[in-house]
Amino acid sequence: MKKTALLIIDAQYDFCDPNGTLYVPGAEKDVERIASLIALEGDKINSIFLTLDTHKVLDIAHPLFWEDRNGNTVAPFTLISTQSVEAGKWVPRYHREYVLKYLQTLEEEGEFQHFIWPEHCLVGSKGAAIDDTLMRAVLAWAHRTRRDYRTVSKGINPLTEHFGVFKAQVPVANAPETELDERFLAELSEYDQVLVAGEARSHCVATSIRQIVKYAPALAAKVVALTDCMSDVPNFGHFADPIFEEAAKSGMKFMKAGQVFKEN
Repeated sequence: MKKTALLIIDAQYDFCDPNGTLYVPGAEKDVERIASLIALEGDKINSIFLTLDTHKVLDIAHPLFWEDRNGNTVAPFTLISTQSVEAGKWVPRYHREYVLKYLQTLEEEGEFQHFIWPEHCLVGSKGAAIDDTLMRAVLAWAHRTRRDYRTVSKGINPLTEHFGVFKAQVPVANAPETELDERFLAELSEYDQVLVAGEARSHCVATSIRQIVKYAPALAAKVVALTDCMSDVPNFGHFADPIFEEAAKSGMKFMKAGQVFKEN
């Protein structure tokens, strides 16, 4: 039997519950399907890794970090470009020189443009907790198999976005938690297959997939993306599509949760 890891990305209250601050439509059904997979096929899953998006209030992608030219806090879902900051339309309340360089780097490297999100997954808050349905399934699996799950935090550094599991959008100097996590990539590479699920397909899942293809191409061929266990932030699905097409060329597989172990 294949040695299998299940990597569940950011399946947290704020993304998966309709009352969450950055709810992804469809996510509550995604976690139900992930939980069902764990319940039905858990004996075939050797390890479960849960990533945790983790933020502070004063985060570069949260409203309070920014103001307009009149001193008003910027609204969520505002797009901020280098040009708009240089023109004084949007003003970072902290680290102005750093922020300008950060925005320039994002744009030069073709990463997501800088976007302001509602405060979400705040450290210690209910919003940062794993979805209840999924957590019950993971705990039942741990007791049944006598294997423990692992959590991997990302996003804790407030000076950079951290969509992908393995590396921040722009690593911060002297902040190793923002650099490429070669150790985790190497650990996942020891498995025969790695099942990937979670939220949101358009952002954190897609970016994680892109990082695997870029930094661990041998691992990419072992990955199975569970297509019915991830959903898009509305109107952003088109960002993920080319990433997934490129991943398929690298040997990555895409299937529904119920198909995985039937094809092994």
